[in-house]
Amino acid sequence: MGDIKLNISIKEENTIWFKRCIRKLLDSTFIVEEKDEKLYAFISRESNQQDISDYLRMIGFDVLVDTNVRIAMLKPHEADEEAVGLKRANVVSFTTEQYHLLLVLWEVYLENLGYSDGNLVLRGDLIDKMKAYEVDVDKTKLSAAMKLFKKYNLVDYDVKDESEDALITLYPSLQFGWDIAQFQTVTAEYRKNAPDGAGEEPTEGGREEEEDG
Repeated sequence: MGDIKLNISIKEENTIWFKRCIRKLLDSTFIVEEKDEKLYAFISRESNQQDISDYLRMIGFDVLVDTNVRIAMLKPHEADEEAVGLKRANVVSFTTEQYHLLLVLWEVYLENLGYSDGNLVLRGDLIDKMKAYEVDVDKTKLSAAMKLFKKYNLVDYDVKDESEDALITLYPSLQFGWDIAQFQTVTAEYRKNAPDGAGEEPTEGGREEEEDG
């Protein structure tokens, strides 16, 4: 293996934005333009993206910027994906119940596309949709799951508002919040109750900390 070299030249006025992008990615995996417009504007510039990518590769990560859905996502650096002794930190390992809920959120997101500028759902409507798909999650577990999804910038909402009229914003990052093997297992069960055509497959992403064998 060759020497690792890091050559980054950041203008002083950009230093704070560079640091904020790095910390946001490491903490929440995603930077979503709809939520963090200035951070996304910074990281989506090609030169800034390259500097951030170079920095992250030093610690085994990389960044993917998807300009179609306007998100930036932390992902493992390809050269380190199979490295023994390194943790995988890209895909969060959700519980089966959380995966069922995530699938319902993804279904609602797809249904809402094209109807408004923001992709929103009322808490009460989400609960009705969960019942329609026979996704049985009690209030405590629903609250915990939604807080986890919020942490990873998959959704956003006011945690203090637990009324049925509370608005939940659904982000395009939902399509990347999946471990594919786990997704396929849960989807098979989910589709038993879903209407024809429901459960379109999203893309792998998100975060996990799991020791490699």
